[in-house]
Amino acid sequence: MNNKNITKTLQPQSNTTAFKDGMKDGIPIGLGYLAVSFSLGIMAKKAGLTPFQGFLASFLCNASAGEYAGFSIIAAGATYLEMALAIFIANARYLLMSCALVQRFSPKTSIFHRLIMAFDITDEVFAISIARPGFLNPYYTYGAMTTTMPLWAIGTALGVMAGNMLPNRLVSAFSVALYGMFLAVIIPPAKKDKIIAGLIVICFTLSFLSCYIPFIKEMSDGTKTIVLTVLISSIAAILFPRKEERAVTNE
Repeated sequence: MNNKNITKTLQPQSNTTAFKDGMKDGIPIGLGYLAVSFSLGIMAKKAGLTPFQGFLASFLCNASAGEYAGFSIIAAGATYLEMALAIFIANARYLLMSCALVQRFSPKTSIFHRLIMAFDITDEVFAISIARPGFLNPYYTYGAMTTTMPLWAIGTALGVMAGNMLPNRLVSAFSVALYGMFLAVIIPPAKKDKIIAGLIVICFTLSFLSCYIPFIKEMSDGTKTIVLTVLISSIAAILFPRKEERAVTNE
């Protein structure tokens, strides 16, 4: 019976069924995005963006870290090049996710489907997509994108509108929620890995010292972010390389 269930699970789904499954699995993710992106919208308002600009930015760049870096650099008055480099670095992990996800495609998957799916590889959408048994049907990811992308963008627009209506002191208070989101991201892995915890402390320390170190303190905030990110991550990769984990399967 177990073998029959496994065989049934691995049978390819119709595009319609896969799309509906993706939408269903994407609903709780989208609701979470709505709450998180609201705080991101507060940051976008502080950077001078309109609700439509915040909506468009979140729709085209569905990534909290990348957008936060972009909005911070806009607020700091940095250059387009600095913003592009910072967003590229912040979102570089999605290149690795793309390499992992492409191995789950059927060899017959067209380049068109591959490009569309690559447009919205977020941590959560990647997680539910990579967990699917058998070859990944692109329409499953499309279904997840249909529910997650709009809610992320709408949440950002609502945050900008709230920032326009609320007093500046209250806007500043709401903007703290975004820092809480980043703490929620870094604290769990820091508890599990002392190396990560140490690197986080080093990041905070160097970020603080960069305001006082000669020459570096003259750099813009965007350039400081790029320099520190590349420097710390490169040293960490050399000194503490991650061992490759391979799943063992019985065929």
